[in-house]
Amino acid sequence: MALRHAVLAALLDEELSGYQLTKAFDLGVANFWHAQPQQLYAELARLEKEELIAGREVVQDTRPTKRLFRVTDAGAAELERFTAAATKPSFIRDDLLVKVQAADHVDGRTLIARLTERAAFAQAKIDLFGELLRAMRGDRDEEEFLRHGERVGPYLTCLRGLAFEQGNRDWCERAAAALRERAAARSGR
Repeated sequence: MALRHAVLAALLDEELSGYQLTKAFDLGVANFWHAQPQQLYAELARLEKEELIAGREVVQDTRPTKRLFRVTDAGAAELERFTAAATKPSFIRDDLLVKVQAADHVDGRTLIARLTERAAFAQAKIDLFGELLRAMRGDRDEEEFLRHGERVGPYLTCLRGLAFEQGNRDWCERAAAALRERAAARSGR
């Protein structure tokens, strides 16, 4: 998948400025695609040049002029082609896993600290995803929203982000506990 497809998907519901797009990525898209603001602005320029999105100037009284972008018919067709293409499996590429792989040869206390930090980060994301999911579905329960909600795609990707972070948290906590138990057993000898 290219960044272009994530940007096109983020622009499906409404016109967004580059700034609004970076915020949308931070809140909703970041659970499956990470991009720096400068990457997003460069991608907007490429997509506009290829006529997959269209931009328009909006003059503001007290702020600088901004550009709003929307998906064109050609951009929607590109997303349709992307959706129809076979999907490759994803791969884990995580420096924390390299550190844990070396657990028997490094300072366990430092590794436990890194695992504890990652578990806390995952918990913060879990809390954020919970808030986002509640906001998206409003006063509906989840099953009702999934059957009849206006836009289910962002909700489903947020659910995946939630499950991903829950798995990260649970694994980090288990790995840290195992390392603590091993250290306690060694010191008790």
